[in-house]
Amino acid sequence: MRTINKLIIIALAILAYSCDDILEEDISNDTIQAISPTNDAIIESNVVNFKWNSIKGADKYRIQVFESNQVLLLDSLTNKTNLTLPLKAGSYIWRVRGENYAYQSIYSFPLNFSTNIPNDLTNQQVILSSPENDKFLNFTNVSLNWETLDNATSYSIKIINTATTQEIYTKADLTDTSITLNIANLVDGTYEWRLKAKNANSETKQYSVRKFNIDTTAPNQPKNTLPADNSTQPANSSITYTWNIATDTGNAKSTISYVIEFASDIDFNSIIQTQNSNSTTLQQTFSATGTYYWRVRAIDGAGNIGTNSTGFKFTVN
Repeated sequence: MRTINKLIIIALAILAYSCDDILEEDISNDTIQAISPTNDAIIESNVVNFKWNSIKGADKYRIQVFESNQVLLLDSLTNKTNLTLPLKAGSYIWRVRGENYAYQSIYSFPLNFSTNIPNDLTNQQVILSSPENDKFLNFTNVSLNWETLDNATSYSIKIINTATTQEIYTKADLTDTSITLNIANLVDGTYEWRLKAKNANSETKQYSVRKFNIDTTAPNQPKNTLPADNSTQPANSSITYTWNIATDTGNAKSTISYVIEFASDIDFNSIIQTQNSNSTTLQQTFSATGTYYWRVRAIDGAGNIGTNSTGFKFTVN
């Protein structure tokens, strides 16, 4: 009977492990047809519209774009059958494949294309470089940077408070490719920066757009919960440490991570171990008997560091 039970358990484990494989359609012998840009196409713009056919059984598509020297420029997953990408003047190669949980199709045949930047800026876009989109920052003198657009003579920029839709800053006739903001009313919140380029005869029809977040508020102080203060724990046993933290009330809320410290003294002058966690729990094992203390502090995505929790004491024996 025990042997039968073991066989049933093994069979169930195999079934659970391979369930996704069974449900997913095998697309490993399928090939996607790339539509545009076609082979040896010359794009009279720095904006390239990639298109390809869908295939049955694919949940997403992986598109890769290489520079002419085979350096990988883009490796992106999308659930669409098209992608728009701004590119500098130059020669490129692209391909695409379908993917699902269990299988990948064959890549489309690599296609060569090149971009040529005309004097007319109407159908072009300025390529924004930093900060990355939706970046969280804990300072207000933000440096905005973009790449030079060929045949452009100047740039204009707008800063929008997304919560109020108020335009809080605007500047035209910029000849550099960066600007450092010095805005008195740049309070915590989310902002959108929009950039256009122009020359004597034309300007880009669309703004290039990104967002950034100002978050200067430190996370709340965590509170230790388990193991309880002054508890006793067995040596060589996995101990689960948990804590809670009040919800961030700031206007910009970034992801919070935690730093957990273990010390041999109540003042944490002798920290013996430091761990990181992305959740409000951590498992840790102590083999050496003795008295220990633990505390935790929160760090948000903007780099703000909160106050350490009150240290809890525990004894390992």
